[in-house]
Amino acid sequence: MTVSKALRDEPDVSVVTKARLKALAHQMGYVPDTSAQGLRSKMTKLFGLVIPSITDPIFARITFAVEERAHEMGYELMLAHTLNQSEREEQCIRRLLSRRVDGLLIAPVYRFAAEARIYQEIMASQTPVILLGPPAPFCKMFPGAEVDELVASYNVTRHLLQLGHKRIAYLAGPQVAPWAHDRFEGYRRALRESNLEVADELVFQAGGTIEDGTKAALQMLNENCHATAVQAVNDLVAIGCAATLLKQGLKIPGDISLAGFGNILLADHFRVPLTTVRQPKYRLGIAALEMMGQLLKGERVQTRRLPGELLARESTAAPKAG
Repeated sequence: MTVSKALRDEPDVSVVTKARLKALAHQMGYVPDTSAQGLRSKMTKLFGLVIPSITDPIFARITFAVEERAHEMGYELMLAHTLNQSEREEQCIRRLLSRRVDGLLIAPVYRFAAEARIYQEIMASQTPVILLGPPAPFCKMFPGAEVDELVASYNVTRHLLQLGHKRIAYLAGPQVAPWAHDRFEGYRRALRESNLEVADELVFQAGGTIEDGTKAALQMLNENCHATAVQAVNDLVAIGCAATLLKQGLKIPGDISLAGFGNILLADHFRVPLTTVRQPKYRLGIAALEMMGQLLKGERVQTRRLPGELLARESTAAPKAG
């Protein structure tokens, strides 16, 4: 009993005895049974992190921040990948719930449905949840850490307008994703404030990958929409677009300007460094863990919306004369 209390830092064991017993435990290579501790304390000291994929450069940085702060809090992280599949998301969350994690951090797999059964199950389990990204109707009951997508995208469009561009093509993101809608709305708002209409022939449905950007750029070139600038929903789409434009012999920004969103590492090291929005990826992860800490203390938590920062680089310039 004395050994158990000493290793748990209980106050009714002297400092000297605690030190001696901890030194002996260290020499013997003793490792506490966290499962047994969890049964006693009803805390597993585990967080579940559910993201699309660790290979996504945005979530790689967020994951690093989450793991760092969780370590400081004395927690371990259980990572699950949804691959943006709702069925897989359900499996991942149920497995984490079966491990009795103390909290879940979830980047939702977006769908058009107003409700999703798995999120109702989370509510019923009373497991604390923080969303990573904007909410959709099926998960709006949970607080989250997100970027002010609309304002950041608005600032990108304003940057292009201030350079003198009037025909700005937009490569849109997944229709089901709230963040993609917010970024498109930022683009629309900036155009309206400059008394410009959103021309249908300048909007192209892309997605979120380099391949999506390549396809959208080819469609834009084939339709000859006479854009002098392109704004992409994210950096991966912008890089796919840029590679296609350069392959076709166009100069960036000499013939056409290009901007992205996200500030992934490749954006700064592409052949033409990309104008983009710096998403506060590390700060998002830290904010999510701070909010989780508040939930574990029984405190009320409000969604935190962090600002993005416009980074003007070599891929944008005034339009070519004539």
